[in-house]
Amino acid sequence: MQKEKIKKNRGFTLVETLVAISIFTVSVISLMSVLSNGITGTKFANNKIIAGYLAQEGIEYVRNIRDTNALSKNNFNSFQSKLESCNTEGDCGFNNTVPTTNNSFISKCNQINDCKLYINNGSYINVASGEESGFTRTVWMDIKDNGKEVKIFSKVTWMQGSGKYDVTLSENLFNWIE
Repeated sequence: MQKEKIKKNRGFTLVETLVAISIFTVSVISLMSVLSNGITGTKFANNKIIAGYLAQEGIEYVRNIRDTNALSKNNFNSFQSKLESCNTEGDCGFNNTVPTTNNSFISKCNQINDCKLYINNGSYINVASGEESGFTRTVWMDIKDNGKEVKIFSKVTWMQGSGKYDVTLSENLFNWIE
């Protein structure tokens, strides 16, 4: 009778083994799912930070154009005229490598590819001489207060997974030299 008891406790049954493997498999799959979501969330946060910086850079470009215009003793209307073709969302971008004829670096985005950003030596530029970054930056303005103020918008979009995301920043620029 004692020999039978010892024999019974020697190993696992097939059912016990299958249950243990099932529990282990569910644990590994749930761990992989959590890790995958974490990596996706980290990538999204990284892209959103980069997009925020690129949108702020767009605002800085326009502010620089306004300040350079003012230092050249031109009036505020001259600054506005450099952006007059950028009155609707997604209309203009920057050629930040070579100035355009009116020295404003503003270029029309006739097609969405015209405003794509490329990475070249760690910088984001509009010229397709680097690696495509996945980001697109557009700027536009809204004239306010009878032309004494403009509201500048800078929008950066990117695709991630099956969704399209964007960051839009705006700033009011005033005629600070009369």
